[in-house]
Amino acid sequence: MGAFTKIRAIATQFWPPPPTFTEANIESGSLAGKVFMVTGGNAGIGYELCKILFRSGATIYMASRSKERAEAAIRSIEDSYGQTAGIGQIKFLHLDLSDIASVRNAAESFAQQESKLNVLWNNAGIGANAVKYGDKTTQGLEILIGIHCVAALLLAELLQPQLKAAAADGNAPSRVVWMSTILVDTSAPNNGVDFDALDTGIQSRMPNYAASKAGVWMLSREFAKRHEQDGILSVTLNPGSLDAGSFRGTPSIPMFFMRLTILHKPIYGAYTMLYAGLSPEITKENNGIFIFPWGRLVPDKDVVRQDILKAMKSKEEGGLGYGKKFWEWCESKWNVDSGA
Repeated sequence: MGAFTKIRAIATQFWPPPPTFTEANIESGSLAGKVFMVTGGNAGIGYELCKILFRSGATIYMASRSKERAEAAIRSIEDSYGQTAGIGQIKFLHLDLSDIASVRNAAESFAQQESKLNVLWNNAGIGANAVKYGDKTTQGLEILIGIHCVAALLLAELLQPQLKAAAADGNAPSRVVWMSTILVDTSAPNNGVDFDALDTGIQSRMPNYAASKAGVWMLSREFAKRHEQDGILSVTLNPGSLDAGSFRGTPSIPMFFMRLTILHKPIYGAYTMLYAGLSPEITKENNGIFIFPWGRLVPDKDVVRQDILKAMKSKEEGGLGYGKKFWEWCESKWNVDSGA
């Protein structure tokens, strides 16, 4: 990919064309009987997504750390619709991705309530400026890799039975949607993941955050390979540059200028996620694909970071085998002091 093409691909992520898949594409009550889960759904783009899904008639699990904040968000969404016909229901599910035990408990609690899951949006995360070098999860993992990769993959794997059941029960595959960032294109290390730094993290905040999100992309592609035969699709997205939680901890002056130039309202990120989870343009034929804001499919040939794309491919495909290697590294961390 030439320099001009790369610059254009990055620029169009900061300033995307108008969204084409929005709440207007979801008729009231049209998704009754469907079951969705949105991690981190109590704020930001997760909240906006739950608000759109609510009018569809589906059952939505808002998986969040704080019951108080989640229930306040649920009341706010319910109040915004009043007595409108066709609305669904939103349920709180306790989930703390910084604690493996909490992930296991959340999956068990969900399984006790539901037999199927149509779409899992792995939305929850933590911004680069909200943590400092050396911060750890409950199990002692580097916090960004621990939350974005190890815990998110565990959740998706534990929810396999419900995802498979939904695919078998319906006329369309179920989906897992993974959250990445444009910083993968601009700041991730060579080949995306530095295996020598997984335990400690990278001292520079932006490359450390970008590495965790490159790891997310790798896991999503690997998930697509491993579970396509189960009727489960897996896609990764850059939601867009949004005035939302991922910028928590950013100093006020940079935030002021970013709001003037590149940041958009959270609802637009929800449109990207809505597209990834429900658009009919995503099929078995493009399983594993990357999605630009506000809902645009990106063929492999147009991916900016070709080095990461090659790294995640298997050695048999001419890659470095990082997708499999990183998946297995994450698996090895699931039982570390987790009580499992």
